[in-house]
Amino acid sequence: MKNLKGMHHVTAITSNAEKNYEFFTYTLGMRLVKKTVNQDDIQTYHLFFADDEGNAGTDMTFFDFPGIPKGTHGTNEIHRTSFRVPSDAALDYWVKRFDRLGVKHTGIEQQFDVKILAFEDFDEQQYQFVSDETNEGRPSGKPWSKGPVPDEFAITGLGPVVIRIADIDYFSAVLVDAMGYKKIAQEDNLYLFEVGEGGNGARVIVEFNDQLPQGMQGFGTVHHAAFCVRDKEELLQWQQRLETIGFRTSGYVDRFFFESLYVRVANGVLFEFATEGPGFQGDEPYETLGEKLSLPPFFEDKREEIEALVRPIDTVRSTKTFEKEYE
Repeated sequence: MKNLKGMHHVTAITSNAEKNYEFFTYTLGMRLVKKTVNQDDIQTYHLFFADDEGNAGTDMTFFDFPGIPKGTHGTNEIHRTSFRVPSDAALDYWVKRFDRLGVKHTGIEQQFDVKILAFEDFDEQQYQFVSDETNEGRPSGKPWSKGPVPDEFAITGLGPVVIRIADIDYFSAVLVDAMGYKKIAQEDNLYLFEVGEGGNGARVIVEFNDQLPQGMQGFGTVHHAAFCVRDKEELLQWQQRLETIGFRTSGYVDRFFFESLYVRVANGVLFEFATEGPGFQGDEPYETLGEKLSLPPFFEDKREEIEALVRPIDTVRSTKTFEKEYE
């Protein structure tokens, strides 16, 4: 079996799809590449923000479940999502930008062998930038060419998720024995794992924490993290491997934009395995990605019903010009 490639996407929960779109588009400068619905709950938007082309390993996606309460952070949760930026100088840019725009952040810190900048959004969803200044390993994506953030400072893809866990021995075994990661470093209660080509796009950070109460899922928290496989053949091999070990999986799921497999690997931690393709340009051209309500073919006969359930959100950007903002 081939190794996992690293991160595919992270899916979180927002309190408000409109505010989420505004924050990711105008503050973070990520491109909305798909506006669709949760295939398991068609009254719920599913927004995909990614790099310029919507490449696997660059996606941060959001559900806005109607009426869901605010989540609480604790242990046994996917606690924080990382975004890759090109350099240490990019972190300096983001400090100034966040100060100007009123985004709460911690300032630049060192985490293992990279510099980071932790921050949060209006829901207290937890994020951090990781600098690719000295990064080697899995390549990142491409900055949104027409977005407001200059290319030299812009987000290019996903870095490691940070997972808080109460049973570090068990969870280390999940990553190493079941998923093929290697433990490469430890700093106090933080453990760094890496897979495949390595580098920021192929890492997971585990925080051992048996003091905090159990995290509770809701808006402001992560729903699941997805790991990248090459194709359906590999996906089915992972299904067999995980089920042989003793995990219960969802079985194969066709999401149209990619193919998936889900497994709850620990209390509060849901992982997905997802294929690199087909991708997001099968039903929309590059120029207008994310501007229409996109539905997979197996939902097209329900379009009228779905459009009546979800409120319209104006996500047209192809007719707009974004000036590059240097702070």
